[in-house]
Amino acid sequence: MSISQVFTNARLVLPDAVVPGSLHAVAGLIAAIDSPTHLAAAHDCEGDWLMPGFVEMHTDNFERHLMPRPKVQWAELPALVAHDAEVTAAGITTVFDALGVGDADPDSLRGSTWDGVVRTIDHADSAGLLRADHRLHVRCELPAPNTIDLFAPFRGHDRLGLISLMDHTPGQRQWEDISQARTYYTGKKGWSLDKFERQVALSAELQARYAEPHRAYFVEHCREHGIALASHDDTTVDHVAQAHAEGASMCEFPTTVAAASAAHERGLLTVMGGPNVVRGGSHSGNVAAAELARLGLLDILSSDYVPGSLLGAALRLVRDGLATLPQAINMVSLNPARATGLLDRGALIPGLRADLIQVREVTLADGSVHGVVRGVWRQGRRVI
Repeated sequence: MSISQVFTNARLVLPDAVVPGSLHAVAGLIAAIDSPTHLAAAHDCEGDWLMPGFVEMHTDNFERHLMPRPKVQWAELPALVAHDAEVTAAGITTVFDALGVGDADPDSLRGSTWDGVVRTIDHADSAGLLRADHRLHVRCELPAPNTIDLFAPFRGHDRLGLISLMDHTPGQRQWEDISQARTYYTGKKGWSLDKFERQVALSAELQARYAEPHRAYFVEHCREHGIALASHDDTTVDHVAQAHAEGASMCEFPTTVAAASAAHERGLLTVMGGPNVVRGGSHSGNVAAAELARLGLLDILSSDYVPGSLLGAALRLVRDGLATLPQAINMVSLNPARATGLLDRGALIPGLRADLIQVREVTLADGSVHGVVRGVWRQGRRVI
């Protein structure tokens, strides 16, 4: 017998409107959007928003759990389960675990093999241990000498849905301002100043040797296997033009208005970080996501390094008058789902998956306003 569920007394956030009513789900799919009902068995949303589950296509959060401190590696399963619980509690029902592949630094997580991590995701999923639907986003560090070798566990894997092309060589793209790179690597990574200077000197040599052949390899891999391709930290119009010519469909974290405008003109979806919106600017000193939203150049929000920032950023855009609530929620649900080829989710539309979150807006004593996730359902099954 198919399981039938009714969610009522909700403000339903549809792709183009917010309407009071109820949602009927059958066998894990949305069956109908109706007027409010007094059915005794219905789940009472108490006037909260009912939104589609968020689709997170770029988060470093799993890596943070795998290496919570520099040189401290955590066991894969506990790290995965903690990450899964955290993202789901933030309203994320589909997560692309962004795993960086390639690093010349021997102490780096991204310079290690990912075989055990991939096996752990598969095992935990098959054992029913995961709340969210986990996909893979492989972030390829093009100048690293070991990038292609470390990509091996992901070749042909069913979860792989997105590849992004990265080049974190100091002096360009995200780290055009070397002082910002120094702050990041000595702070978050725990490098000494001497190590930072050595790595900067080495990075230019590695970029010249490996970046272009590695780029060609991954572009061809995406083309051959139908995997979505994203550029990363584009700064110039030429960066965007190259990515477009290679078949990229997304421009992740453009660092300038010029790059974001060039992406928009070429039909690439612009992805920016939720923390950028919440904080009011980039931690790297690059263009503010809110500025791109004001210019109509923002398509997708990623939680990047703070899972809870998806909801916070969406509501901040609404409060600042930069988007309507449906537009902002589309940036964290429908738009990333479509961009990664997941046509069965991302909106409160009959026939799509009943991936749902119940959200209440709460005002604290200091006057600050926050969205609080009060319930999460994945394919109609309550997971939070």
